[in-house]
Amino acid sequence: MHPSCFETIKIKDGKIFNLDWHNRRFNATQKMLFLNSSTMDLQTVITPPKSGLYRCKITYGNNTIHSIEYFPYKAKEITHFTIVKSHLDYQYKYTDRSSFQKLLLGNNEIIIEKDGLLTDTSIANIAFFDGKSWLTPKTPLLAGTTRARLLEENFLKLENIKKENLQNYSNFALMNAMIGFRIQKSVNIQQ
Repeated sequence: MHPSCFETIKIKDGKIFNLDWHNRRFNATQKMLFLNSSTMDLQTVITPPKSGLYRCKITYGNNTIHSIEYFPYKAKEITHFTIVKSHLDYQYKYTDRSSFQKLLLGNNEIIIEKDGLLTDTSIANIAFFDGKSWLTPKTPLLAGTTRARLLEENFLKLENIKKENLQNYSNFALMNAMIGFRIQKSVNIQQ
């Protein structure tokens, strides 16, 4: 039996954001993880709240929607990041996030280092600015929908990023479905 997965979709004042990218990942997960070749448009199962900012969480398994929940959204306050080593495998957006919770213990937020390369935080993909381009890890733990969109738009470039090279970057950003692309100001990265 396969684990269940989920999609997190931004909804603001009744508008569903970046649905095409969520459909792509949802259907790719159905095909690769659950070996199911049928496709679904998630818009057919979403009833967006008419006002306010919401995180829509769609939990699913093998071509089955388990639940659709809407949570008022407030961004996580991040003051510092700690780089932690892990061999975590999170190719699909699994509902079991206990491995992330263990890595987060005692930390405000983390940047996960896997096989000597920086990958993601517990909640977002990452990017660094080298003075010319925004660079995102070639091998993230999870290929996020915002990251995929920004790569297709040529806003991001792929790069192997090591903690030893952090001094070469002037800015650091997080990206996910809820926050979009957000440059982190006044935060500390502890190695």
